[in-house]
Amino acid sequence: MAGLNLSNVKKSYGKVDIIKGVDLEIMHGEFVVFVGPSGCGKSTLLRMIAGLEDITDGTVAIGNKVVNDLQPKDRSIAMVFQSYALFPHMTVGENVGFGLKIAGEPKEQIASKVKEAARILKMENLLDRKPAELSGGQRQRVAIGRAIVRKPDVFLFDEPLSNLDAALRVNTRAEIAKLHRDLDATMIYVTHDQVEAMTLADRIVVLEAGKVRQYGAPLALYHKPDNKFVAGFIGSPKMNFVNVTVDTATSKSVTVSSRDISKIVVPVDGSSVSKGTILTLGIRPEHISVADGKSRTAKGTVELIERLGHQSYIETKLSTGESLSALIDGTTLVSVSDAISLGFAGDDCHLFLENGEALNKHKVPEVALVKKGKKAVH
Repeated sequence: MAGLNLSNVKKSYGKVDIIKGVDLEIMHGEFVVFVGPSGCGKSTLLRMIAGLEDITDGTVAIGNKVVNDLQPKDRSIAMVFQSYALFPHMTVGENVGFGLKIAGEPKEQIASKVKEAARILKMENLLDRKPAELSGGQRQRVAIGRAIVRKPDVFLFDEPLSNLDAALRVNTRAEIAKLHRDLDATMIYVTHDQVEAMTLADRIVVLEAGKVRQYGAPLALYHKPDNKFVAGFIGSPKMNFVNVTVDTATSKSVTVSSRDISKIVVPVDGSSVSKGTILTLGIRPEHISVADGKSRTAKGTVELIERLGHQSYIETKLSTGESLSALIDGTTLVSVSDAISLGFAGDDCHLFLENGEALNKHKVPEVALVKKGKKAVH
């Protein structure tokens, strides 16, 4: 296995810039996930690594070898696509070993490698079946098996679970995580599903319009987003954003308020702003609770309730027209049109400047920023 290095990688179609100078260092054995909205360039970047898209500028290196001019077959990569792309007339075993057969490997070696891949993926009993006899999850395992037998330096996954139903996605996601642990492989995974990103990744690359907005451990991005875009993209339900005004500010804290939000002290780390500055306050729904009058931080009117069992998701409209969403205890009695008081702590808040950059870089316990024993990158 090997690491991967991208240096000022760019991709343009004519005068349209798709990837705008990406620098990434992916260590040997890491599981890195590319996330971002549709059109952000995550699949294009993956295809450039695979050699399926030409690189306009910059370099891609696998291990210590620059692979810009190498064909996909010569890059020591294996790719698993959203579409299973299985040959319907071949058995599972023949599909898994097809690439080795084309490469001219002896039948005995092919059979041995196919058997080992089947053992890893727990599909020994499927080797004689045709794809039409398999479920969606089983077909995806066959596609993964076809990648495993090549023993590549880097595995590339392009939204491999998108065609599966919810239950199968959860099961197959667990299988991919276990596969990563068993193979100690370098894996790069593209998805629009942040739950996949948060649960699978050692580090996440958040892309927007062809640029990397933040790269780090999942919980580092959750607790310490560098900007409003990352704060709003990571986390489900998404973070609330409301406008507030600075009342007082020091190098360690900023006190803010608005018409519907009482004064709240937000810790900061060396940041400074002036009294009267308009900021955006971010607070996650899971950090908001229904409060009594004495502990109220905000007030509004309930506009939507979604009862999920152990929790309820409520959306509250403020007098300014802004909204605050909250995840509250499922036993809390609230109704649509109720006037409601909400409470949240300054320690859970984030502040963002007009340009979207985060103001508060207050410290978060190191345990919250570590994934799978690896140090987070900030």
